[in-house]
Amino acid sequence: MLFLAVPLTALAVQAGEPTPMRQRELVHLVRQDCGSCHGMQLTGGLGLPLTPEALRDKPLEGLAATIHAGRPGTAMPPWKTILSEADIRWIVEKLMTGFPKE
Repeated sequence: MLFLAVPLTALAVQAGEPTPMRQRELVHLVRQDCGSCHGMQLTGGLGLPLTPEALRDKPLEGLAATIHAGRPGTAMPPWKTILSEADIRWIVEKLMTGFPKE
């Protein structure tokens, strides 16, 4: 049996997962900033819904690219200047499985 000498939180950071503090910041950002267009419950508004049902058939990479670069000619801005690739991937994974409450 193999025992890990490194705490799981350290492994998450090494794997690129945001820290628990950063995750709380990202939940707040998505609920407030993304929610201003996609609805406070992420069920749609000016922007499309961001629920697991609405995203079920969408590729993770495509959703991440949309957050990263935005959608020119629409209200969807690029977030690449304030979100890391790990942040974006974490957000997309959470959106696809049910986004946490604040």
